Amino acid sequence: MHIVHSIAELRHALRHANRPAFVPTMGNLHAGHLALVEQARALGDATVASIFVNRLQFLPHEDFDSYPRTFESDCAKLQGAGCDVLFAPREGDLYPEPQTFKVVPDPALANLLEGEFRPGFFTGVATVVMKLFMAVFAGKPQGVAVFGKKDYQQLMVIRGLVRQFALPIEIVAHDTERAADGLALSSRNGYLSEAERAEALQLSLALRALARDAVAAAHALPAQLPALEAAARQALAARGWQPDYLTVRRRADLLPPQPGDAAGSLVALGAARLGSTRLIDNLEL
Repeated sequence: MHIVHSIAELRHALRHANRPAFVPTMGNLHAGHLALVEQARALGDATVASIFVNRLQFLPHEDFDSYPRTFESDCAKLQGAGCDVLFAPREGDLYPEPQTFKVVPDPALANLLEGEFRPGFFTGVATVVMKLFMAVFAGKPQGVAVFGKKDYQQLMVIRGLVRQFALPIEIVAHDTERAADGLALSSRNGYLSEAERAEALQLSLALRALARDAVAAAHALPAQLPALEAAARQALAARGWQPDYLTVRRRADLLPPQPGDAAGSLVALGAARLGSTRLIDNLEL
């Protein structure tokens, strides 16, 4: 595996590739990330991963400084997964001057859900992803990037970015990788104590219950949904969680469902804090 730090080095390493397959990460890798890399290997002629903890997507009170940096073990995992090139820029490599030009996603999507509770988050995500895409794919006739569905709203933002800027990049979605008990894999799971790890599964269970109730009430879903969502939040809160949202939305635009929306067009999404750790999950239904 070739490890590079500057954009110039990256482009030189990919000079013979016509269709790079790219997996962007913030490091602290787990089996979910490696599954994305393994899928990418079959989709392009050079498999590229990046590790960069992007300051722009963290709010001032969030965990940018404490976010786990595990570069040596990440490199070993990526090499084992068949990654060809690792792009590991320093902050000065990716942001050599203050990033005053930014990619601002459509507020109709980016200000919902995660965007409501983490204002500016998706501007930080879209800006760094655009910059990474330009680093990896500049001058290439086509490319592919693989993202996990666990960050469901982020995936939608990235798809919109690629579509509206007419980038020659195929966005491939990979189903959420889960532990044996069903907990969605996340780098932030490492923050959980043993007791919290056992409790963490309750978020996905609450989403499954909400999805089940929503399907059962499909004939009157728009009217009944606020009560179902409130009950789901209250049930988690009673267990000591601090829920931000548990909701059912349309997959197409993350707006509340309307009469006639079929069950196969919906998704249940949740975000809640357990102790000091904020977890997210979703379930298509």
